[in-house]
Amino acid sequence: MIVSLACFLAASAIAAPAGPPTKPAPVPRFSLVAPPPDTGLAGPVLPAYIGRAQPILVQPDTGHHLRRPRPIEYSDAYYTRLKIHKIASYATLPLFIAEYFIGQSLYNNPDSASRSLRGWHNHIALAIGALFTVNTVTGVANLWAGRKDPHGRARRYIHGISMLVADAGFVATALMTPSRTYRRSGGTLDQSSASLHKGIAIGSMSLSLASYLMMLIWKN
Repeated sequence: MIVSLACFLAASAIAAPAGPPTKPAPVPRFSLVAPPPDTGLAGPVLPAYIGRAQPILVQPDTGHHLRRPRPIEYSDAYYTRLKIHKIASYATLPLFIAEYFIGQSLYNNPDSASRSLRGWHNHIALAIGALFTVNTVTGVANLWAGRKDPHGRARRYIHGISMLVADAGFVATALMTPSRTYRRSGGTLDQSSASLHKGIAIGSMSLSLASYLMMLIWKN
């Protein structure tokens, strides 16, 4: 038995590692908070992204709210005046052409012009004046009715101002009708008055035609 004990001690000495005993590796320290005990009364678990949501800044109500522009409603009288205005404008165009050629003939041949030709010149001038009076009344009335409508305001005001200037030109044309001064040898035409009369008339007609063309090309 003594021999068996000696063999056991020898085998234990051979199996043991040499040197001092090694220490166990240090365990990293973490500050862990233990979860609360499950009591069975816990609420629902919220998703993780809810905790990362950014706060929403709400501005205080100052009482000032943006108001939408109210639509402009036009009456039936507005559209009736507009229709009359357009018809009178279209009717003026052939009168402009006829008056120009008759006036040019009177300007080139003042002494040989017949009385009927002068009569046609005066009649057409009166017709143009009547149509422009209708256009002025209907145009100014509709311009005032649509004063609060911002849609196409610049177009309407440019047209209205240009036509009022043309109105003033036609009034000046009528007031500056060339007068005939008579001499012993017969009647002669005052060329300076005729030239001024012609220039103002052509200028007024040109301005009116340009305003008409603008309204046809420049849409809302």
